[in-house]
Amino acid sequence: MSGYGKQFDEYYQAVEAALPGYLPQGEVLQKTVQEAMAYSLLGGGKRIRAVLCLAFCRLCGGTVEEAMPFACALEMVHAYSLIHDDLPCMDDDDLRRGKPSCHIRYGEAIAVLAGDGLLTLGFETMLNQYYTGKYPPQRVVKAAAELAQAIGTGGMIGGQVIDIQHENKPITGDELNILHSLKTGALIRASARIGCIIAGAPDDVIAKADQYAKDLGLAFQITDDLLDITSTEEALGKPIDSDQENGKTTYATLYGLERSRQIVRELVLDADLAIKGSVLDDPFLYQMADRLAQRDR
Repeated sequence: MSGYGKQFDEYYQAVEAALPGYLPQGEVLQKTVQEAMAYSLLGGGKRIRAVLCLAFCRLCGGTVEEAMPFACALEMVHAYSLIHDDLPCMDDDDLRRGKPSCHIRYGEAIAVLAGDGLLTLGFETMLNQYYTGKYPPQRVVKAAAELAQAIGTGGMIGGQVIDIQHENKPITGDELNILHSLKTGALIRASARIGCIIAGAPDDVIAKADQYAKDLGLAFQITDDLLDITSTEEALGKPIDSDQENGKTTYATLYGLERSRQIVRELVLDADLAIKGSVLDDPFLYQMADRLAQRDR
């Protein structure tokens, strides 16, 4: 295993081990929704957002342990977004990470509530760190504010609205950039920024992390668009050709496969340049951008 692969696996395994401890426990009347939350949160995934949070915290002088609650909170919020994204009123996808989507397994009502539960649990997990005495209070509050901004109407939710409104309608390249920068990119950027914030990084370093994550997020989404056309349902663990079936314009349909791949390569180079010569100048981040852009699932 390469140095990058070993480091990524260490981050990944640490997150996988920590996540169950933040879920609600106990025999209660509302246990079904708790099971649905666990089903979606612990059902696999790349843990990209959590890994970014941990990596940036470490590079800015913090520790994995300090960043872990925030990394787990980011995964909770991401899982919430996937539950809601799969609903019949949204993308209407029956498969997620190789398993039935939450609404297929538990029904639409419980799925909506499970998503809501993970969203609120994410903020609870972050803000509870205020009471531990391990963090300067302003860092905890700033991290929670970053998350709120990233997933609101000026972030992830706004991107989803644009996505819905452009089904079976033309969209320009600039509008597509905005859509992806909000729907996918905003939470990825927040993950990097929160890692820096927890470590107490200065504003100029946070700005470099933000630019890296902005380029990475767009490259990640374009690659996702390409895989929706070129990969298989078995490899991705979710339906393919769903964008076309839902009448959505993607980079692949707007620019073609080869030009889209070229844009991805350009974005990876831009991400590398954003951190070059700074405290964030680290082989792990360079290789992470490259690997995510070249992934096959």
